[in-house]
Amino acid sequence: MSRETKSQRIFFRAAPWIFPLLTVIAWHLLTTTGIIPSNVLPQPLKVLNVFIDMLKSGELLKHIGISARRAFSGLLLGGGLGFLFGLLNGFFRTAEKLSDSSIQMVRTIPHLSLIPLVIIWFGIEEPAKLVLVSLGVFFPIYLNTFHGIRSIDPGLIEMGKVYGLSRLSLYVYIILPGALPSILVGVRYALGIMWLTLIVAETVAAKSGLGYMAMNAREFFQMDVIVLSILIYALLGKLSDTAAKLLERWGLQWHPNYTKR
Repeated sequence: MSRETKSQRIFFRAAPWIFPLLTVIAWHLLTTTGIIPSNVLPQPLKVLNVFIDMLKSGELLKHIGISARRAFSGLLLGGGLGFLFGLLNGFFRTAEKLSDSSIQMVRTIPHLSLIPLVIIWFGIEEPAKLVLVSLGVFFPIYLNTFHGIRSIDPGLIEMGKVYGLSRLSLYVYIILPGALPSILVGVRYALGIMWLTLIVAETVAAKSGLGYMAMNAREFFQMDVIVLSILIYALLGKLSDTAAKLLERWGLQWHPNYTKR
């Protein structure tokens, strides 16, 4: 393939922001002209003013910090368990026979439907959010880890054996690197579910966080705060996905589809 020109590189970097920018412009035009009433959707400048005020007071950073801590704590716990079970069931047929069917059975249960039960068991404190987020991120990482390991070309494994690689070396240098693209896809998918689960958990049972901030604003019909909460959730999701892409680029430098052109 031909190398990208300077103008192409600039376009590719700016392209992800074109649609959001057009959306904000349309939002501004529709709300300032009165086509969309202010009690339905506030103007962008009003949301910006609320953002600045809450930022100065420290309230916004407090809620963002609490939500981020909940989200990534659940990701570490649920994602770590999903990765571990994916490795075990991917490497060992016996482990797969013992646990995979049970995991698949639990996977068919919508984890958000467990909110009433989780609240009864754990209340509305931090353990409830941790359990819900962990359940949400467990299955994408488990399935993609398991699938990535089982999708390794048997010819590569045979080649490693021919070159005298030990069983551990086969795992470290062939199987895990070969499964890494699939694992990282699972991480990206899990990040989206992580924020989705947290939004629901914080709006149903919370005393702090962005979801609580939005629900509290609903009680006083503060549409600008509600919209601000939604935008911040979207921004956090975008930042998480960007971080996952950077991780892909760093961890898959050897992969032809991830090398810089």
